[in-house]
Amino acid sequence: MSISLSSDPQTPSRPLRDTDDLSVWPRSARPEPDGDVCVGGVSLAEAADRFGTPLYVLDEEEVRERCRTYRTTFPEADVVYAAKAFLCRAVAHWVREEGLGLDVCSAGELELAVTTGFPPEKIVMHGNAKSPEDLLTAVRLGAGRIVVDSASEIARLSAITPAGTRQQVMVRVVPGVAAGGHAKIRTGTDDQKFGLSITDGSAQHAVARVLGQPPLELVGLHCHIGSQIATAKPYVAAVRRIVGLMARIRDQHGIALPQLDIGGGHAIAYRPGEESLDAGVLAGRIRAELEDGCARAKLPVPRLTLEPGRAVIGPAGVALYRVLAVKRTGEHTFVAVDGGMSDNPRPALYGVRYAPRLIGRSSSVPPRLVTVVGRHCEAGDVLADGVPLPGDVRPGDLLAVPAAGAYHLSMASGYNLVGRPPVVAVSDGHARMLIRRESLDDMSRRDIGL
Repeated sequence: MSISLSSDPQTPSRPLRDTDDLSVWPRSARPEPDGDVCVGGVSLAEAADRFGTPLYVLDEEEVRERCRTYRTTFPEADVVYAAKAFLCRAVAHWVREEGLGLDVCSAGELELAVTTGFPPEKIVMHGNAKSPEDLLTAVRLGAGRIVVDSASEIARLSAITPAGTRQQVMVRVVPGVAAGGHAKIRTGTDDQKFGLSITDGSAQHAVARVLGQPPLELVGLHCHIGSQIATAKPYVAAVRRIVGLMARIRDQHGIALPQLDIGGGHAIAYRPGEESLDAGVLAGRIRAELEDGCARAKLPVPRLTLEPGRAVIGPAGVALYRVLAVKRTGEHTFVAVDGGMSDNPRPALYGVRYAPRLIGRSSSVPPRLVTVVGRHCEAGDVLADGVPLPGDVRPGDLLAVPAAGAYHLSMASGYNLVGRPPVVAVSDGHARMLIRRESLDDMSRRDIGL
């Protein structure tokens, strides 16, 4: 869970942060004497001048190091990167090279990955409402495992699986564990759209139906209890309940399921002082619970799968914005930038709070609390509320927002026909474009009728 902080714009919720506090930035971030910050050996101010703003900068080595950390921490598990956090061809390539699998939620994510060269057998596909196209694409391209999320998917998947083959599937179950940083990202209880309930027997019924379909091979159970989870405790509770279900499946059907996917949702810190999930602690606690629970139930220990997304890509990203206007209304100061909810809807959706920083110049003016807002025609287009910035912040300044790699561009929209920003990778002092800026021409080409 995140530390609870006041949102009163006139009262600091914590001491005004040290201007050199880069604890939530990529590990390569270095402050410069002129107020600039370098990431991956690249000046962010120079990147903004070269590529324009808004701009997303992604530290390639940070992504790779985080992939390696998960592989080292969970050596006996299948670690699959959750593509929904952010996916492009380069990220798919990095993840594959570092030995991770991929978790996708649509035919689009799946096809991009496979056409980039990602091995389809290392891909897990799930989603609460897979379209016929999603399922057909998964079968056609050979997705390794498909996670069944409703009873209707079982018959559809069985019907399209080619004769003489078997499609590996998992059943997504709801373990009845409440966890997550916001009500809208808690997925482990019966009052939300994902999965099949253990409590009302839906999960057990789905297992029986899958076992009755010869084209389908049930290889395990899947659960995902929420996002921005900062402690191991809810994962341990979920594993305990699912091992109990596995024992009942063994008793009823005579099979010991060989796999267990515990999803992702690992918390990162968006501001200095916030909590993040310790992957090492999680690994130890999960391993102990699995071994003890399976020993008590006389079950073989299933092979574990986990799906980190935000924890891999989130801390590697920095969003850059140019200040367009500074407006003082009563006791409030609004700093308007050239991006907003079209490239980062998360503050509007979940009330997420960030720690923007002035870069590109030094300032000796004491900070004051301001609200950083976007350019869109919504009062809720707020990127950061009640944050300290130098009192002389002005139009033309650059603001950098760390921990911006996950669920920004992957959730971006075309609101107000403002093109989505580009993505630039930085590494060893070099910057290269991964995704170009979306132009008005790009958007106009889709508008074909009068």
